Amino acid sequence: MTPACILSVALGGGMGAVCRAACSHFIKAYWHGSFPLATFCINLLGSFVLGILGAWSLSAQLYALLGTGFLGGFTTFSTLHVEALNLLRGKLPAVGMGYLCASYLCGIAAAVAGLALGMQCL
Repeated sequence: MTPACILSVALGGGMGAVCRAACSHFIKAYWHGSFPLATFCINLLGSFVLGILGAWSLSAQLYALLGTGFLGGFTTFSTLHVEALNLLRGKLPAVGMGYLCASYLCGIAAAVAGLALGMQCL
């Protein structure tokens, strides 16, 4: 990995994390249910956009910036699991299991849809 790609990942990751925090704050201001909608929506959007990027022939540096960096910072695999674990261990195990299943199934579907859209836009 070149120094330019490393810098691209770092810059993209920082921007993605800031965007995730802003989106999460916005969604949580309007959603007060027990289902972790903010993380769910953020991860689905990230999967969809990564699918689009996967269809395009991007340079290594641009993919490092957008795919690995920005979308890596924007999406959050670890938060998904901590939220699911808290629901499973708490009083809402069915919500936790539904959250896990929906996250994986919808995430794959979003990536496939993004890939299909990206291929159409070539």
